Amino acid sequence: MRILFALPGLHRSARGAETAFISVAIELAKMGDSVTLIGSGEPTRTTPYQFLRASSIPRERFESFPTLPVLRSQFAYEEMTFVPGLLRVYRPTDYEVTLTCSYPFTNWVLRRPTLSRSRPSHLFVTENGDLPAHANKYEFRFFSCDGLVCTNPDFYERNKSRWRCRMIPNGVDCDRFQPGEPERHKLGLPYDKLIVLMVSALDPTKRVAVGMQAVSQITNAHMVVAGDGPLRKVIDEEAARLLPGRFTRLSLAPKDMPSLYRSADVFLHLSKEESFGNVFIEAMACGLPVVGHDTPRVRWIVGDNEFLVDTDDLTALARAIKVAGDAPISLRQVRATKAAEFSWPRIAKMYREFMREVIGRNIL
Repeated sequence: MRILFALPGLHRSARGAETAFISVAIELAKMGDSVTLIGSGEPTRTTPYQFLRASSIPRERFESFPTLPVLRSQFAYEEMTFVPGLLRVYRPTDYEVTLTCSYPFTNWVLRRPTLSRSRPSHLFVTENGDLPAHANKYEFRFFSCDGLVCTNPDFYERNKSRWRCRMIPNGVDCDRFQPGEPERHKLGLPYDKLIVLMVSALDPTKRVAVGMQAVSQITNAHMVVAGDGPLRKVIDEEAARLLPGRFTRLSLAPKDMPSLYRSADVFLHLSKEESFGNVFIEAMACGLPVVGHDTPRVRWIVGDNEFLVDTDDLTALARAIKVAGDAPISLRQVRATKAAEFSWPRIAKMYREFMREVIGRNIL
């Protein structure tokens, strides 16, 4: 198959959606498909797929911009600036199927009518939520796709009667993320503290400040936050107030993330709105006990043996962190085995089967 993935952050950001698209693209290329990525980063020589650059203005530049119809967030502003470059390099006749998780502008470009032949089949992936697929007002009225990849069971149930759907979760690179020795000296982390790790963008939905309040109740805990975002100043100020001398905020290259997970004692993730949450399975693949908000979606990912509670209850949350910190080290391999169910080769095969189905039906 001739496959295109298009997303502004490709080769520039290492967030969940970008990681997922690149990981699936690599596996599809290994299977023999012709795979192209269009993003605003820079090409590298080591990828098995082709990369085309379409420049955009980074979302961080739009954090203070007003919220407007269509331009509802800094992500939409960024995506709008991606369109001119995307139109310049995108040739519909070069592909049999296109994929994105960006709406509205990228989806509209990939779905635009063509003069020379019928446009390629289009899969929309619910990495950033399924609102475009089920909302029937504002700009969402113009959403369309030939297949909808639902990253969790909730999205699948909500959309299966309207769109051709397949439930396909995100995955993990089990060759990189696996149990191993901690490297706290390399990361500048204390050896004599309970390291509680959050890997998260600093925006309101991630509830990093809630995690800080809970960790502040644990006297021997040191909190580490790996991420950046519009709340960086607020988080740093709260850390100085709640966790003086017991807080580290850092940004690491993707290649260093496995060593960060392995250097922690507990993984904490408090978002209630994640479409999937790659970080859950990355942490589990490295053997870390997981503390999170108790929802059916999170239990579907991590199973019934992790430390899920009502995270609006700070006392219960702090207690869960303590109990997770005392979990037997012998269970690390059990978690890694659970995470292997989400290995990227397995996930890529699911994508490949769905793409073949959608392309075949469109030809008929």
